[in-house]
Amino acid sequence: MNPTVRRATAQDIPALARMLARAFLDDPVASWAWRPDDLRLRALERFQAVRLRQLLAGEEIWTTDELTCAALWAPPGSWHTSLRETAMLVPSFLHPRLFVRMPLVALGWEKLERTHPRTPSHFYLALLGTEPQAQGKGLGSAVMGAVLEQCDRDQVGAYLESSKERNIDFYARHGFRVLEEIRLLRGPSMWKMWRDPR
Repeated sequence: MNPTVRRATAQDIPALARMLARAFLDDPVASWAWRPDDLRLRALERFQAVRLRQLLAGEEIWTTDELTCAALWAPPGSWHTSLRETAMLVPSFLHPRLFVRMPLVALGWEKLERTHPRTPSHFYLALLGTEPQAQGKGLGSAVMGAVLEQCDRDQVGAYLESSKERNIDFYARHGFRVLEEIRLLRGPSMWKMWRDPR
């Protein structure tokens, strides 16, 4: 049975932020950015809430009715994060044990922005996360589907950065291919992936 998906609303943000924090708790990049394990969940929840609010205006955040999975897309031409938007992420590092990592994380963020493809026009999958106990049930494919269908209809590409090597095969099943592996400063690798429209 295919899960029902819909666009997220502002009312969904608190629940989605908590779910995404749990989904990314063991993520290599999250573990690098928010190194103290005991602080990571709360910091991730703050970070995810900000990103959700930033991307909500693009009307391409897709989720399940149960809010157990979400795909956060930026429409073509709106993937770049402004200085103001980047500054809004600072509160997720305000704890003294996290603040010392902020310069390192800022350099990593800047590297991702700098190496993001400018052309051709594309949708950017900023984030895809599933509640840990709901993983492996097709929810990720479902919430990505609406935008990937639009990409094919409009003949527009799609781009993402995978923070887990084991997710490369999942994205490949949806038509993405690895463009490049990049390594964050004193941190983990990420895989830049591109999908041509079908």
